[in-house]
Amino acid sequence: MDGKAKKKDKKEMRSGYTTGACATATTKAALLALITGEQQTESTIYLPVGKFVTFDMESCVVESDFAEAGTIKDAGDDPDATHGALIKSTVSWSDKPGILLDGGIGVGRVTKDGLPVPVGEAAINPVPRKMILETAEEVLTAHRITRGISIIISVPDGEKMAEKTLNKRLGIIGGISILGTRGTVIPFSSSAYMASIVQAISVARASQCTHVVITTGGRSEKYGMQQYPDLPEEAFIEMGDFVGFTLKQCKRQGIKKVSLVGMMGKFSKVAQGVMMVHSKSAPIDFNFLANVAMKAGVNDEELLDMIKQANTASQVGDLLFENGYHDFFTLLCTYCCSSGLKEIGGGISIETSLYTMKGTLLGKAGKDDGEN
Repeated sequence: MDGKAKKKDKKEMRSGYTTGACATATTKAALLALITGEQQTESTIYLPVGKFVTFDMESCVVESDFAEAGTIKDAGDDPDATHGALIKSTVSWSDKPGILLDGGIGVGRVTKDGLPVPVGEAAINPVPRKMILETAEEVLTAHRITRGISIIISVPDGEKMAEKTLNKRLGIIGGISILGTRGTVIPFSSSAYMASIVQAISVARASQCTHVVITTGGRSEKYGMQQYPDLPEEAFIEMGDFVGFTLKQCKRQGIKKVSLVGMMGKFSKVAQGVMMVHSKSAPIDFNFLANVAMKAGVNDEELLDMIKQANTASQVGDLLFENGYHDFFTLLCTYCCSSGLKEIGGGISIETSLYTMKGTLLGKAGKDDGEN
């Protein structure tokens, strides 16, 4: 057994399976092993996306009062921090009626409000929780068993894997989360990242934050934390390339003030109104940057030509900074704020700070709805 879910065609091979689907499959295998006394080599479950899938079991142990099964998570062509994780379920008989579900080693525990799981509980999200409980109920009913059972989901390397996720920032301590709404992972999809942004904003709001700092990555977040030392950790949210989406979510969840912190490459696109700033989604418009430079007082034709012929936006920033045209950066930041307000229809205050790769503050500007 290779521990991976069986896949029948090319299209399916490119998809992977969520930690929630893996936990459901191992729970079914462990419960069947406990009931029958026989090791299970595979487990077939029905996914929320509307199809059956069979998972191979990496391991299955059967004892008189408990059984444990494990499978290896395969994220398909969209490997994430939990790709290759061993997901285990241990099912045992309980003196209490019903089904008790909890997390064990490597499954995080929620310590902050604002998440879909209450504080104190294992980080097993609502859909996986429902899948696990319903699947266990079906097996018990099919075998006419009325005894209570305890289900413990564990991920032996989960705590280490969690270091590569946003869990600690979200207040999920001690391991990974058991996630998934579809059961499958869509290759190269951005849904998981967008979901983490929504959760991060929810945690910020639950922590009474009305001002958040949204950044394009870890480096700009570091500069943002230095710029806003009085804000709590929960107020800092990595938006990646999803500028428009993040701003809309901030407004939707009642954030009053948003500070964008980033660098020339992505923010030169935001200044133009591009709200999805992945390098493949929109190229840098150097003519636009040259026009902004002219409005900022640059009339040197040679310098303007150099801007138009530049290879990167960062190179443009260096040219203008070295030549003392600081108004360019203030103007570019103002455009970013205006574009953001236009994208969401106003209603909040937006400010923008622009940094070099090495952390030099190039410029800053702010606008609110009343100035739009």
